[in-house]
This record gives sequence, C-alpha cells and structure tokens, in this order.
Amino acid sequence: MKFLDEAKVYMKSGWGGPGSVSFRREKYIEFGGPNGGNGGRGGDVFIEAVPGLNTLIDYRYKQHFKARRGNPGAGRDMNGANGESVTLKLPVGTQILSEDKETVLADLTEVGQKICLLRGGDGGRGNTAFKTPTNRAPRKSEPGWPGQELWVWLRLKLIADAGLVGLPNAGKSTFLSATSNAKPKIADYEFTTIHPNLGVVNSDGNEFVIADIPGLIEGAHEGKGIGTRFLGHIERTRILLHLIDGSAEKVVESYKVVREELEAYGAGLADKPEVIGINKADALIPEIIDEMIAELREVTDSPIVVLSGISGEGVDKALRVLYSEIDQYRVKEKEEAEAILEAEEKGEAYDAAEEIAKPWSPV
Repeated sequence: MKFLDEAKVYMKSGWGGPGSVSFRREKYIEFGGPNGGNGGRGGDVFIEAVPGLNTLIDYRYKQHFKARRGNPGAGRDMNGANGESVTLKLPVGTQILSEDKETVLADLTEVGQKICLLRGGDGGRGNTAFKTPTNRAPRKSEPGWPGQELWVWLRLKLIADAGLVGLPNAGKSTFLSATSNAKPKIADYEFTTIHPNLGVVNSDGNEFVIADIPGLIEGAHEGKGIGTRFLGHIERTRILLHLIDGSAEKVVESYKVVREELEAYGAGLADKPEVIGINKADALIPEIIDEMIAELREVTDSPIVVLSGISGEGVDKALRVLYSEIDQYRVKEKEEAEAILEAEEKGEAYDAAEEIAKPWSPV
C-alpha cells in the first residue's frame, strides 16, 4: 500500500429538512387545525480513529464528503427523518488542520476517539409549532437550517515512542530491521528510505515503537533533498536516537548538520532527550572510536552508544537507554491519569502542577 501522510478534503454537513404546512382533514371531526410536522435534522460529519490504518491513501482518490440532508416534515404531525451522518475513518495520529494549515481543529491520538467536526442544520418547524390562541390556523413553516462546510487538511503524524534521525545512509533502516520485524528497504545509496517506517522492538521483555524517517541533509529545511516534512512523524516521540555513520570522516560535522535541521524545523524536536549512536562499529578500530567519542563530548552531553546494526554490537544497550526514558514517561502518565480519576471521584477539578525541569540522564 502506498504511504500518504497528507491530504486535503472537503466536508459538508446536511441541511435541515423544511417544516410542513398541513391541516387536519378527518371525517366526523368538526374543527380541524394545523398538523404540519417538523423537518428532520441534517446529518453530521464525524472523524474517528480506527486501528489497522497507517496511511491516508483512501483520501487521495476521494476528497468530498457530504452528509445527507434531513427529510421534510409531513401532515398528521409527522416529523421528517434525520439525515444520515458521514464518518471519516482515519489512522491514529491524524491531525485535522484548517485550510491555511495554521489551526489544529482536532487531533486523533487514541483508537476509538470520535469527534463531531461539523454539525448538521436543524430542521424547520411545521405550522403546528406556530399555532397560538389568536392564530388557530397558521399557514407558516420554516425551511431547514443550512449545514456547515469546510476544506481541511488531514496530516498523519505516526505514533511512536522513539524516533531515528541522522544523515542518509547512517544505518537507520538497518537498525530498525535488526531490532524489529519491520522490513524497510535497505540499499547503499542516499534516500533509500523515502517514507517513514514503524517497528515494534523488545528490550528485556519491554516493548516500544520506533519510527524511522528519511535522512536529513544540510539545507533540508529549505527544501533540499526530501526536506523536513517527515519530521512531523517524530514530533510525538519521547526520545530520539541520533545515528551517526562511524565510517564518516567528520562525525562532529555530521552531528551538527542534523541538530541544525531539527532546530530549524522547531516543534520542540531539538529539546527532546537524545541518545547518540556511533553506528557501523564493526568497521572501526577502538582507537578511532575513542577519538570520535572525545570529539562528540566537546559539543554534547547526551549519552553516546557505540553500536552496529549489522553485527548487533551495542544494539541492546541502545534499546535499554531508550526504554529508560520511555518508561519514566509512562509511569508519569499513569500517575497523572490516576490523580485525575481520583479527583473526579471526589468531585474536584484536577490541576497538574508545573514541574521543574530536570536534566535528563539514562538509568
């Protein structure tokens, strides 16, 4: 299936049905009266996060989604049926953006999350609703109220615990294939990876998800190479594994290029905890590795792991360091959820206190 992480669609909720003007015409009933029913309500437009999807390809070929309008009212005080709603089934991690891409209208982060994005118009009232003591036979009704319409952008940001970043051919896809059942394309030319890949890895019995994205090059934020659009897929991650090709001559320059692109992209990526992995250690001698570590220590305090996706050297250590940060976040998230639940049971509003920023270090 082709990977697509962005699509523009048109949504429109249904109009309300018109009310009816009608009068009783029944035998043996001396005095009639208005009995026009109300129109039905227009259908809504929903968005729902469903399991089993990891692309927006379904919205590449169909961009218009319209709910049905409400049925008109009828005589004998019969109200019209409500219009049928329409639901867009989307992958978990999809954001709904305004047409100018400036405003986030909705963010689907959990399976089963369902949001009404556009409400259908109300049905018009029939002439029964206008009957008064002084106007016993009103000949007035209302048309249905209009629905809402909107052009929006769907943008998928994959849900992962850790993200892989680095220059092209740093060994990110090899690392992902060595630690999970994912089978990304691997070759010896730049930009082999042209779309993100997800892999579930196991570290000492603990599972978490890693996202591999296309490599970054200098000037990527200006559109060079594949650009930085795919960085959106690691915005939700808790920690980054920055892989550096150990066979490159200048590891510090390689490190700085990627860091500058992360800072230029923004969205807090440059502030995320980071683990540096000197990859392809199977092709290096210990003296060279020591020199690389010393050079990197002059520009960063992040943990440094020497590893090889081919031989497996240092891979387990890298996974443990990644999971240590992820586990801390999961524990904190669980504690906050329990605190909110406890506050709700007591009928109190839970107010999460602001935490003092602490320097991160691996367990």
